[in-house]
Amino acid sequence: MSSAPERRLRADRARQAADVIRRQVVRRAFPAGVLPDERFLAAEFSASRNTIREALDLLREEGLIERVPGVGTVVVTEKYPHGLTRLMGLAETLHEHGEVANDIRAAGPIKPPSSVAQRLRLADGEQVVYVERLRRLNGLPLSLDLTYLAMDVGRPLLDEDLRNRDIFSLIEQTSGQRLGAAAMTLEAVNADLHSSAVLEVPRGAALLVVERLSHFADGRPVDLEFIRMRGDRLTMSTVLDRCDPVAAGSGA
Repeated sequence: MSSAPERRLRADRARQAADVIRRQVVRRAFPAGVLPDERFLAAEFSASRNTIREALDLLREEGLIERVPGVGTVVVTEKYPHGLTRLMGLAETLHEHGEVANDIRAAGPIKPPSSVAQRLRLADGEQVVYVERLRRLNGLPLSLDLTYLAMDVGRPLLDEDLRNRDIFSLIEQTSGQRLGAAAMTLEAVNADLHSSAVLEVPRGAALLVVERLSHFADGRPVDLEFIRMRGDRLTMSTVLDRCDPVAAGSGA
């Protein structure tokens, strides 16, 4: 038998309120970045003020908000929405939020691990172009991108503006072909010592790790990426459809 809502622990209620408030913070729902006072929030969530204080403490520990004397609780960290509905580069995705620039940490031909070669459908011993970039938005480190490119696709990019351009747009420009679909996985990890130093976050901080294999429109895989993103600065969003494509295609 489930417990009655009124008997739930205060910590559970606080977490429930924090989840809703977090989304409002990310969506910039509060005018001038100032949250309503505790009495309003307590009424909004049908909770005690102590519960609301615990909820705000959770968000404060995440670095999203802070208490400012004489002002109230204010948003101090901006999180940027990263949609998952289209295959786009970071600069394309975040163009409304400022300038994306890349620190090029490595760029050139290498012999790839066999698992990378297999995923790019390359023969044994065939080289790839490896590009490693620290990506910044308005100077703030956002992601560390490790990219493996088929040689004929990647070599022309070495003569292009990798510092200020997305690799996707450069691929299409230099190859004359359109990118099509990409297979992607997303998981959360804790920042290791090296990643934390590069991304300027505490060791153990939450990172979003994306593995993405992008194809030309004809189905050929050409771009394999391993991307570490700062969990405190990016939020992923998409729209999912429960519709069964088989059922949708059949008539009654």
